[in-house]
Amino acid sequence: MRYPTLLAAIAFIAPAPLLAQALTPAETQKIDALVQKTLADTGVPSASIAVVRGGKVVLAKAYGKQFEGQTGPADPKLPYQIASVSKQFTAAAILLLADEGKLSLDDTVSKYIPGITDGDRITIRQLLSHTSGLRDYWPQDYSFRAMATPTSPQGIVDRWAKAPLDFQPGAQWQYSNTGYVVAGMIVEKLSGQPLLDFLQARVFRPLGMRAVDQDKAVGPGFPQGYLRHALGPVRVETPAAPGWLYAAGELAMSPEDLAKWDVARINRSLLPPQDWAEQENPVKLTDGSNTNYGLGVGVGNDNGRRMVEHSGEAVGFLTENIVYPDDKAAVVVAVNAWFADAHDRIAKGLSDIVLPAPRANVEDAAALDRTKRIYLQLQTGQLDRALLTEDAAYYFTPATMADYRTSLSPLGAPTKIEQVGKTRLRGGFVNRSYRVTYPNRSLRISTYAEPGTNGRIEQFLVSPAQ
Repeated sequence: MRYPTLLAAIAFIAPAPLLAQALTPAETQKIDALVQKTLADTGVPSASIAVVRGGKVVLAKAYGKQFEGQTGPADPKLPYQIASVSKQFTAAAILLLADEGKLSLDDTVSKYIPGITDGDRITIRQLLSHTSGLRDYWPQDYSFRAMATPTSPQGIVDRWAKAPLDFQPGAQWQYSNTGYVVAGMIVEKLSGQPLLDFLQARVFRPLGMRAVDQDKAVGPGFPQGYLRHALGPVRVETPAAPGWLYAAGELAMSPEDLAKWDVARINRSLLPPQDWAEQENPVKLTDGSNTNYGLGVGVGNDNGRRMVEHSGEAVGFLTENIVYPDDKAAVVVAVNAWFADAHDRIAKGLSDIVLPAPRANVEDAAALDRTKRIYLQLQTGQLDRALLTEDAAYYFTPATMADYRTSLSPLGAPTKIEQVGKTRLRGGFVNRSYRVTYPNRSLRISTYAEPGTNGRIEQFLVSPAQ
């Protein structure tokens, strides 16, 4: 049920939406090779994947052994336990109730569920954004002793949501499955239905999705979870007793069914558009810092590409779901093991295969070539002033040029010149930084240039670096 922190890397220019839909035979071969190699490398028994491209599901495929005694090929229709990927559905249920005027995201928890520590200060929004301060009931990556015995939402609340808070509401971001148990109880109280029944009626059936309670997704006809201790043998995992996942991670579905939800997110269908926007709006802490987490989803940028993401960890299962809304694309990966990084590795590889290269790379590549050319010119003292703006031409006086030539020329040809850090705008110019590497030292180049592949240089400064 862990959710890893997103690593954002914002680029200057976002990529254009991906128009092509169908995968080419070469892309399909790359995907097959990627998944098969990853399973072989990690020992994970099986993987089931789905790919959305051009706003449509273009691939749903399963690989490997999904359960003991399997004789036929892997079935992409089988529902894998998606664990914490379920949280965005619990959050969607809350948003639908808010649309009906039955609650507000800024209502306090005590208005609906009594007895929770500082429930008169914790809001529903804080439950959904992991900023409530409620102690997480399952931080471990294994089944702890109590999970061998059935429980209920109230049982989880009584043991963990009535403990002292880990921090003041809104002051920190800390993943808390407990907060989602409370949120699920609120849905049930206000809707008069079990949470799963509410979601079946309002989300899953309208989208044509098959979703089942993960406690019931065991036995014949369902994937089996596996574990591994260190580098020991891969063994069948024992499922947790019923009741432990609930609103924090109770769902099982195929990647293809989860991809239908991703398509709805891309198209802003089923839910009102403002609900999708609310879910993807990163929540701020009381000190103003960004959590990179909305309501049940992580939000950020990957190489300049906007993404909405969440992973899931159930007993014996791991899942990764990444949506690239501006590219109308998504990847879903589910594996029946909760060891190794197969789900992450496959998801990243799928993204690299099915998404276009960021358009920003074209301008960055042109800028790198120009930087190398100007650096060589400065070493020789023969600077092409047609490459400079008026201010840069003013800066490079004969004395400045002489200092550059006499100090840089003895260094000879560098081993490498490469861009470091992010491309960004400032003052109407594009700012980039570079590292110049020599066997025994490094230099830094700081540049500003006019936008475009042929933009003139406004600044080109060389200085020592570590």
